[in-house]
Amino acid sequence: MCGRYVSATSPEDIAAFFDVDMVAESLAEPEYNIAPTDRVPVIREREQARTLDLLRWGLVPFWAKESKVGVRMINARSETIQEKGSFKHAFAKRRCIIPADGFYEWTTIAAPEPQPDPETGKRPKKAKPTKQPWHISVADGSMMAFAGLYEVWRGGEGNPLQDNPLLSCTIITTTANDRIAPIHDRMPVLLQPRDWDLWLNPDYSAGDHLQEMLAPAPSELFAINPVSTEVNNARSAGAHLREPVTLDSV
Repeated sequence: MCGRYVSATSPEDIAAFFDVDMVAESLAEPEYNIAPTDRVPVIREREQARTLDLLRWGLVPFWAKESKVGVRMINARSETIQEKGSFKHAFAKRRCIIPADGFYEWTTIAAPEPQPDPETGKRPKKAKPTKQPWHISVADGSMMAFAGLYEVWRGGEGNPLQDNPLLSCTIITTTANDRIAPIHDRMPVLLQPRDWDLWLNPDYSAGDHLQEMLAPAPSELFAINPVSTEVNNARSAGAHLREPVTLDSV
């Protein structure tokens, strides 16, 4: 899965990298610890123009009765994306690119066995395991193009958001490559530049070809480093969060 990521590149540089035609005026500042329900930069194609807008992370299907279901839909599995009712309509017509500069995954480090007190012989309670975050980025520092889907939700019963719909998105994941698999069994899909045009084109409907785009990126593409456990708190912020650390210092 992908539950936290980095989007630190300026809107101007994102627009240039992805050949965007229109940029929303309200784009966010750099974020180094994006969490579900945050508003994130998303690239879409509408009326043959490529746009960069802010959407809420956590897809709310158009048929949902409540927006809170989006918290459970921050990721969409590539293997079932064309069958799942939550994603199949968006896969057909509302595909997007979610630009990122890196993402985080976690491993669990078991606490050492406590030693008995030399005087009493009592053994202290064992400490809880540590969740160790890892920052995963492209080794040459270039941006990632996460494959994503977006939806337009106009509210549940009574359509309260008819004139101001909620725009939300999800990140598509696939099986992890050999480098990432020891940390997590899933990873975001990174679209290749050659696929961007067709992926964003809402009129392109060759499902088999689109599915082929959702393969794991090559292992050699990535740099993987341990980072501070500050990342574990979704409220932590700052560029230092993605800086490598030595494991005995975290």
